[in-house]
Amino acid sequence: MLASIASWIVNVISSLGYPGIMVTMAIESALIPLPSEIIMPFSGYLVSTGQFSLPLVALSGAFGNLVGSLAAYALGFWGHERLVRRFVRRFGKFILLSEHELDRAEELLNKYKDLVVLVSRMVPGVRTVISLPAGFAKLPLSRFIILTFVGSFIWSYLLAYIGFVLGENWDTLGPIFHKADTVVVVVIVGAIAFYIYRKLKETKVSNA
Repeated sequence: MLASIASWIVNVISSLGYPGIMVTMAIESALIPLPSEIIMPFSGYLVSTGQFSLPLVALSGAFGNLVGSLAAYALGFWGHERLVRRFVRRFGKFILLSEHELDRAEELLNKYKDLVVLVSRMVPGVRTVISLPAGFAKLPLSRFIILTFVGSFIWSYLLAYIGFVLGENWDTLGPIFHKADTVVVVVIVGAIAFYIYRKLKETKVSNA
């Protein structure tokens, strides 16, 4: 199945160019399981052949992510949270989204606010889910757009650059990222926790 999805992605991007990157990344961010770990590295490979420009590839990926994320944000903002959760409980397996992942994303958002929206855009397995709880929490739209675009641009540029370096071996990246999902999440959460701990410690020292 993954091979079929990868083949479709390759055909779309090869046929449409930059708009193809935007379309596929928008789909990926709209809670539909289309892996950016295939989209962006393949686009980066096309940079190595001279067909694309790396900055434009990253911008296309970021704009596509923003469009798809706005759709998921709107679902969380306008849809009743209980109805959305009921939908995820019943049909989440078809879009590779579990209620546990939704709970985790919402918990992180409630604790760390803007930092999570920004950082999560670079975390496989969380990056697409965070838009729903951001909508639940009624995060101001302007902040959501800026944080989503910046984080998505960094992620898109990173994956495209790795695809550029890998050249024709770009397709080896997808399985590696999927296997590393848990490790990446733990590292990011640990980094956030350490940052907050240091800030709290500095505050106590200054108040002493």
